Amino acid sequence: MSKDDPMSTRAGFVALIGEPNAGKSTLLNRMVGAKVSIVTHKVQTTRARIRGVALEGDSQVVFVDTPGLFKPRRRLDRAMVAAAWGGAADADVVVLLIEAHRGITEGVEKILETLTELEGRRVALAINKIDRVEAPVLLGLTQAMNERYAFAETFMISAEKGHGVQALREWLAAEMPEGPWLYPEDQIADLPMRMIAAEMTREKLTLRLHQELPYQLTVETENWEERQDGSARIDQIVYVARDGHKGILLGKKGETIKAVSTAARQELEEFLGRRVHLFLQVKVRENWLEEAERYSEMGLDFKDGNA
Repeated sequence: MSKDDPMSTRAGFVALIGEPNAGKSTLLNRMVGAKVSIVTHKVQTTRARIRGVALEGDSQVVFVDTPGLFKPRRRLDRAMVAAAWGGAADADVVVLLIEAHRGITEGVEKILETLTELEGRRVALAINKIDRVEAPVLLGLTQAMNERYAFAETFMISAEKGHGVQALREWLAAEMPEGPWLYPEDQIADLPMRMIAAEMTREKLTLRLHQELPYQLTVETENWEERQDGSARIDQIVYVARDGHKGILLGKKGETIKAVSTAARQELEEFLGRRVHLFLQVKVRENWLEEAERYSEMGLDFKDGNA
């Protein structure tokens, strides 16, 4: 049967929600099989609602990787939380991801309260990082969570190691509504390549700069030029909020930005399967956190940031 025959295929949207660092991006990348969402050890790194597309049998599962749900302080934070809940409301199925070793935190409690507003949505629970706790703890957490909310199904997984991920994927595929596929078979994400390239560079910056600075910067792909020899020239601008940040970013004799550029270029080349010439520029733009244009570049709604 053809994938264009709506009677033989299924397609729908799945929203991954949870606290920052719960493993949403790692799970998305594991499900899709390609790196489309920024994965770092710093909290709160996923900004845009990146969609990854997974194919399982006759089903196409489109993942909305929402920013982590946390207590918003700034306009950017508020826009990110609004995007997270917006993704959940738009999805056919919601997967709440929690960390086994952290259990039911204050943040998880707040998410559970808000979940009751998602009427008519099937919500699955995925307990991640199961290798960090003993079986009795895991069973106790499963019971406690299901007493608080009527989850359609509970999965115990390790997104990093892949344990239990296939079972979750197969269940999601079966839950998708009948209908034609939403994306071409070879398309892994509907995020423009420019934005994926910017995310890769921002990941390298986040890994390199361990303090608060990563949340005070954004990366934009200003120019993408396809060359005759099959390579691509990519020009990116890193916006920072203060002059002092620019110095930190450049590093002694430009060493930091050079190292970031090299790491990002290598990953881009691997992702695209061809040579890449990457050029990074650092610019100070004091009020970038208050500029609507920066938000649309990240796939967020500026209005959602209003207090």
